[in-house]
Amino acid sequence: MREMMSMIIVLTVLTAVSGGLLASVKSGTEDRIEQQIFKFQLAPAMNDIFGKVSNDPAKEKFEIEHEGIKYKFFPAKLEDGSKAVAFQTKGKGGYGGDVGLMVGIDLDSDQIVAARVTTHSETPGLGARAKDDPEFVSQFEEKTMDANLALKGQGGSIDAMSGATITSQAVTLAAIQAQDLYKKLKPEILKQIK
Repeated sequence: MREMMSMIIVLTVLTAVSGGLLASVKSGTEDRIEQQIFKFQLAPAMNDIFGKVSNDPAKEKFEIEHEGIKYKFFPAKLEDGSKAVAFQTKGKGGYGGDVGLMVGIDLDSDQIVAARVTTHSETPGLGARAKDDPEFVSQFEEKTMDANLALKGQGGSIDAMSGATITSQAVTLAAIQAQDLYKKLKPEILKQIK
């Protein structure tokens, strides 16, 4: 009986120490991971979407919580003097999992400036083309917030990538989510922009 109690105590102590170490590593690396995600995924997409801007969207970013999810918004002052905002949504149901899409929207015209795929786990050479194929994502440019961003096979205005229909659908779902989010949060977004 005494051996059993010793084993339980040792196991409890080891579990508590291991849990504490994992928690401290997670909290210690959280900021660094967020910086790396921004540097290698979000910043390149934002630069492609906006091109030259007269402000620093990364420094002026703000968060808005909607339905329990915190979204990061990056405001930009475009060369033509208009204001825009970029944010990322996730399209569920890609072949390899969720597909991240950053969408830039002109705040004056309520049109999509551009969209870029930021994250995916899709098959190289097929679904992975969504990130590298400018023709596919360029279909979202200048679409209004009332446009049907579904695939043409589903009554929308977007052509699917050949051989990657599932990935194409995940990207369009992310774009539709961005449309809906923008429509719901526009008043709050405008309050945050200087």
